[in-house]
Amino acid sequence: MFLHVTHAAYIDDYKIEISFSNGRKGVADLSSTLHGPVFEPLKDKAFFAQIRLDEELATICWPNGADFAPEYLYYHAFKTEPDLQSQFKEWGYLE
Repeated sequence: MFLHVTHAAYIDDYKIEISFSNGRKGVADLSSTLHGPVFEPLKDKAFFAQIRLDEELATICWPNGADFAPEYLYYHAFKTEPDLQSQFKEWGYLE
């Protein structure tokens, strides 16, 4: 399954409302994911809020070039849903 982000909107803090190409919509809290040089600037909430949808990449990105894979965003939006645990394990997000 190839997922694409079709819509994204900043909510608050490090939360983003995201719609995916499979019709699902959820909220991803990315507060625990901002590690490394490219993601460090995103800790500034004003900069984080500058999120945009990159239609060519089919995911979200920021002015400094930071982005996340759609599958990773999907995991963060739906990681507590029992019916998706096997998919997340297959993707390598769970042991």
